[in-house]
Amino acid sequence: MTTISGTLAPGFERVADAFAANFAERGDVGAAVAVTVDGEVVVDLHGGIADPDSGRAWTGDTLVNVWSTTKGVTAVCFAMLADRGGIDLDAPVARYWPEFAAAGKQDVTVAMLLSHQAGLCGFRDPARMEDFYDAEAAASRLAAAEPFWVPGTQSGYHAITIGFLATALFRRVEGRSIRDFLRDELGHLDIHIGLPTARAAGAATMIVPPELSSSNLAGEFTPAQAAALANPLIDPLAPNDPAWRAAEIPSANGFATARGLARLYGALAHDGRLDGQRLVAPDVIARATAEQISGLDAVLSVEASWGCGFLRNSNGVYGPNSAAFGHSGWGGSFAFADPDSGIGMAYTMNRMGTDLMGDPRNMALIEAVYASL
Repeated sequence: MTTISGTLAPGFERVADAFAANFAERGDVGAAVAVTVDGEVVVDLHGGIADPDSGRAWTGDTLVNVWSTTKGVTAVCFAMLADRGGIDLDAPVARYWPEFAAAGKQDVTVAMLLSHQAGLCGFRDPARMEDFYDAEAAASRLAAAEPFWVPGTQSGYHAITIGFLATALFRRVEGRSIRDFLRDELGHLDIHIGLPTARAAGAATMIVPPELSSSNLAGEFTPAQAAALANPLIDPLAPNDPAWRAAEIPSANGFATARGLARLYGALAHDGRLDGQRLVAPDVIARATAEQISGLDAVLSVEASWGCGFLRNSNGVYGPNSAAFGHSGWGGSFAFADPDSGIGMAYTMNRMGTDLMGDPRNMALIEAVYASL
């Protein structure tokens, strides 16, 4: 039986039961779950093994790659910048980054870019994993590129490329990259782009079940899907590679604790304040999470409603309330805010699952949280 440790407020025992069942019945190896209600941490649990080779246990401070759950953190950085008057979400990207206007992209707004409408979901020419490790070079390559569709006519998930575009734009406006901004402004939450060298020895090792491999991504793709998902094919074990861990990919190589993510989203769900300090004003949160586009996503081939970098809860993946928003990551991690219930919630793990949506571990935990309210 897996040992579960951490803290649990009275009334949330169902969450602990669901978390334990994830290990006993649903394949978890190492994981953590955290929940805040009205800014107070009510669940902060962890258990299992962070590194199977050594048997090192998962602790409350274990960092793990959260894949696209990173995108929600990037969205928070943009909301903070907008709150400070540093960027206008409705302004053209080219106002801040003139080179971006190339090939018919002059009217793409910041909000359109963050909501996957820009048509830059991947590289048109062949790319290698090494191309992901120079964020500025990748961004320049994308800025010069012709979009895969007329920007603004549809969304198409920018699985990796939104990270390069976002940090290049952010740096041109704010002066710091998203990685540096996050370190300086939110480092106390233990959320990072890339893995800090000093924390490498304690980070979790990603584990991939036999039925999940990079070859699963190959198939009958449209050009946009091939560019986004298979140029290059991404090895799900990439987070164990020192080169991946050292890179700045604000769409996919965030390393975080569940506690830190839950506290971040808990601030957005409550009053926009974290530890008594203004993070993002409620009106800016509302603007950043308002629907920019909805419908069948041209890359994911699922119905999606996008805010400015946040996935809106149009399909119930983040509980029963439609006002919830957040982001999920390949393999099972997620973090979201529910302003209607004042909830911030996050789940991190190292054994990747195979469900694009509806991971049974996620569903069990979220159902248990709402049953506890």
